[in-house]
Amino acid sequence: MDIVIVGAGRVGSRTARVVTNEDHAVTVIEQDYDRAERARTEGFDVVEGDGTSEDTLLDAGIDTADAIGALTSDLNTNFIACMVGNHHDCRTVLRIDEDYREDIYRKYADEVDEIVYPERLGAIGAKNALLGGNVTAIADLAEHLQVVQLTVTDDAPMRGYSISELELPAGARLLAFGKHDASLALPLPSETLETGDRIAVLAEFDTLDSVRQILVGNAPPTEVT
Repeated sequence: MDIVIVGAGRVGSRTARVVTNEDHAVTVIEQDYDRAERARTEGFDVVEGDGTSEDTLLDAGIDTADAIGALTSDLNTNFIACMVGNHHDCRTVLRIDEDYREDIYRKYADEVDEIVYPERLGAIGAKNALLGGNVTAIADLAEHLQVVQLTVTDDAPMRGYSISELELPAGARLLAFGKHDASLALPLPSETLETGDRIAVLAEFDTLDSVRQILVGNAPPTEVT
């Protein structure tokens, strides 16, 4: 894919590195001279200029790009860049740094393809480090919903039971299952839960502890590797 990233700060530069490592073509827009130079030294194509300017965005190839990530720390800049991207039929990703009031959030959400919260994503990583390897948060889907991956332990009450016998709380749903040496896949009713198997669950926050007790038990966290 051809991707335009607006902003070469902490979030923008890291995102650019990740997508470049996956062999996508990236052009970075940055107004600050020092940040622009730093991005160049990392090997990125850089257009110096204002991310709200359509001329600058056109210089970066927005008219032929597949997607634009507006990832500066300024919400208005990000929103305007996404609107230009919309005009050129790009997939649009908008960075927001705070949980705005619901009406403001919806105003922006309705106009772009995706909204990302770097602080929330960072919090998920920190939470995984704190909880250890038996419970891994994958994503916060809403204020009250989270996707988690749990690893069955020797202490799990449901160890030895089949998927069809697994009973989760009302606020939780089984999404995927993987044996300890296999990838996650759609769960089969006949599969048996054994130590080291992994289960992906969509759960309301107030049910997460109950889900953990069922699938992990009281085992101490494993070392994160």
